[in-house]
Amino acid sequence: MLFMIVLICGLAPAPASARVIIKLGTVAPEGSAWHDALLRLRQQWSEESDGTVELRIYAGGVLGGETEMVRKMQRRGLDAVAISGAGLPQIDSSIDCLNMPLLFESYEELDYVRSAIEGDLEKQLIDRRVKILNWAEAGWVYFFAKQPVKTLDDLKTLRLWTAAGHPESERLFKQFGFRVVPLAETDMLTALRTGLIEAIDVPPLFALLDRSYQTATYMTDLQWAPLNAATVIHIGAWERIPEKFHAPLIAAAQSIGKRLREQIRKSEQEAISEMQTRGLQIVTLDRDTVESWHRGVKDVYPLLQCATKHPELFAKIMGLHKTYLSSSRTQQNGQ
Repeated sequence: MLFMIVLICGLAPAPASARVIIKLGTVAPEGSAWHDALLRLRQQWSEESDGTVELRIYAGGVLGGETEMVRKMQRRGLDAVAISGAGLPQIDSSIDCLNMPLLFESYEELDYVRSAIEGDLEKQLIDRRVKILNWAEAGWVYFFAKQPVKTLDDLKTLRLWTAAGHPESERLFKQFGFRVVPLAETDMLTALRTGLIEAIDVPPLFALLDRSYQTATYMTDLQWAPLNAATVIHIGAWERIPEKFHAPLIAAAQSIGKRLREQIRKSEQEAISEMQTRGLQIVTLDRDTVESWHRGVKDVYPLLQCATKHPELFAKIMGLHKTYLSSSRTQQNGQ
């Protein structure tokens, strides 16, 4: 009888009092690839922890925009956030080093550089009492506008949305002479429809999901920057989870993050094609116009927060990027 009692107790799920509840917020809407990935994470964390860890997901920005959710996590009103590269710099400005416009031209370049500096960035966040569970992506950022945008000067005539609470983006856009309107992500679509803003910079998958492309019907065919993303947790919340579960929970998060990146990259062009069938107009650029964008943007690199506040990291990124391009050219010439 004693043996049976011990066996039954050992198989029983963790009692409610023993559970560790992790509250996670995200602006990703329900039904999106990012939300689906979080649902898989919730399931795997429950399985890996024998029901000890319960991940509660608050999707669609119900807890506010990314800046607001970062503040809630820092004040311990929220345990974790699945957040884009627009919100990550609110935790530590070094993350902005991955957001430099027109630096990367392919995912291969991004992977090469990011993998080499992940440790540096993760250490910076640890110093802020935040742990990265996995890296993800939202895709390449493009400009969507209510009228065709071919040049930097075309964009300067429009009211351009930028994420509220992200002064670096606002400062950068103003450096280019853009007329910026800072708003929370949750207010962007309404502002676009009412005319408060006339252009946005978002990944195609976002534009498809919230149907902003139906109002901003022109997409400039220029990969402005990759929108990195990550799932992060406050160290205080992480330490509430029994240490024996840490390794399997991290492994689950990183596996899901890898699958999500692959899915986003595959779905990006499909999203653009689908929007085209529904009326989106692609504004193509010739080589000279693309080069003029690059010249205008790269002139301000020395003024970026990454260069001024994190000069060693900036130099490392530029060196890695140069090495990648050199190696790529060598391989092409050898073929």
